[in-house]
Amino acid sequence: MAYILLIYRSRAFMFYGLLFISVCLIWGSTWLAMAIAIESIPPLFATGLRFIFAAPLLMALAKWQGVSLKFTSNVGLSWVAIGYFAIPYGLMMLAEKYVSSGFAAVVFANMPLVVMLVSMIQLRERFKLLQYTGLLAGVVAMISILLAETRIGGGDYILGVIFLGGALLMHAVFYVAVRAHFCKVHVLSFNAVPSCIAGVLLLIIGWVWERPNLLTFDLPSIFAVLYLGVIASIGGIVAYFKLNQLSSPFQASLCFLVFPLVALLLDKLVCNQQLSEQSYWLLIPLFIGIVLCKAPSLSWAKNILIQLLVFIKCKA
Repeated sequence: MAYILLIYRSRAFMFYGLLFISVCLIWGSTWLAMAIAIESIPPLFATGLRFIFAAPLLMALAKWQGVSLKFTSNVGLSWVAIGYFAIPYGLMMLAEKYVSSGFAAVVFANMPLVVMLVSMIQLRERFKLLQYTGLLAGVVAMISILLAETRIGGGDYILGVIFLGGALLMHAVFYVAVRAHFCKVHVLSFNAVPSCIAGVLLLIIGWVWERPNLLTFDLPSIFAVLYLGVIASIGGIVAYFKLNQLSSPFQASLCFLVFPLVALLLDKLVCNQQLSEQSYWLLIPLFIGIVLCKAPSLSWAKNILIQLLVFIKCKA
């Protein structure tokens, strides 16, 4: 009996590990895929295509799982489609015209910090001293990274940071609102119809404003959009949803420490772009801040930080 239990736990741990790695790889590669997509396809139109590719597959998956696609209200559906999907994802794609994909991933790794900040303001939530310490450390580190990179990149980087900041803030605000008002909506329902509406809106706006020439779309960009629509949108959603079911919120949130490293590595290997040395060192207090914000206790935080520091020392 003990042997069977050990095998079950080993398999469960392996499955959890595969899910965690899958989420980190998908999230990390998404940023490079966005950079490749906009090489020949205008950003808003590319984002619309991404959602149009993803929506039918999400609807089919929902039907197969027996999940209703009905939203709690049409107003809520419209707000989610525009505020959580269309505008933030459009801004993300626009931002990659001006900043590197690795840098964009590092900015979005701050989601736990921004969600905590929005929760404090929007819901009047109170947190432990440990989490406030993490918020302060993370914010100071990220501001330092932004200053270092914009000083090197100039005006283009500043514009990219504005787009990324807007996308990050909108995602955090709607994430907090969804957690409060749409917590009973299934993850597939939350993504399927809203992403379809967002896709149609972005295609119309992109066609009118960006005036894309379909004949200039090259294969790398087309395959990148397909990757974003099928692998990143569907694979990322399903894998992270399952990961949350099998682990604690803190364990799942550790993806935010790993996916920026994946994005930075891909950016270096494929595009030969990287952060400044100062920014790389500032990733340490940034990641420490994220861990402290999400850690349920000081002992959890200490164990994770020790492992993180050992990993950094081994890589040094």
